[in-house]
Amino acid sequence: MSRDMGLVEIVGVEAIGQAGQRRFRLFALVRDISVALWMEKEQLNNLSIALDRILAQLTEGRILRTEAQASPQPPPEGAPANFPAKPTYEFQVGQLRISYDERRNLLVLISVPMEIVMEPGQDPQVILREDNSLSFRFTLQQAHYLTSSITILVSRGRPVCPLCKLPLDGGPHACVKQNGHRELEQVLEDEVEDIEDE
Repeated sequence: MSRDMGLVEIVGVEAIGQAGQRRFRLFALVRDISVALWMEKEQLNNLSIALDRILAQLTEGRILRTEAQASPQPPPEGAPANFPAKPTYEFQVGQLRISYDERRNLLVLISVPMEIVMEPGQDPQVILREDNSLSFRFTLQQAHYLTSSITILVSRGRPVCPLCKLPLDGGPHACVKQNGHRELEQVLEDEVEDIEDE
């Protein structure tokens, strides 16, 4: 059954773990109800971009996305101290939708949980649990804070390749955009010698 939590009091994002192994979550508090929505870094970044576009349209350009600043911004504060270790609702997000409540001038975030089902002898299946979707409303000011926090959080991770957007780990990078969208193949010397002997 879909749940509508109403207007949130606190909404934010945080990363847990070291760069390269971080897990990302959006957290929200509504009275005594707590929510933790786990997302991939790309999902979080796409949410930020979508919110920025909506904010720019709704404010006729008065609120615009900040891509870079001269001095590094401090990381988002993360969940407040009173945020419970076991939230009321917690799940991996499979799908996000944003809508606008024009009558109340609020944004609505609808999140659909994802479940991975492992059947013996079959490939894992991803199932979206639409019936268990969760929605909450937040103000334009909260949306601006959220998207700014996401931008700072995402930029603090590993650098990404400007062409393929995959993380750079400091070693050689096989960019699919530079080699014609093909996987690079490594020919081993033993295999070359076997071919020459034939």
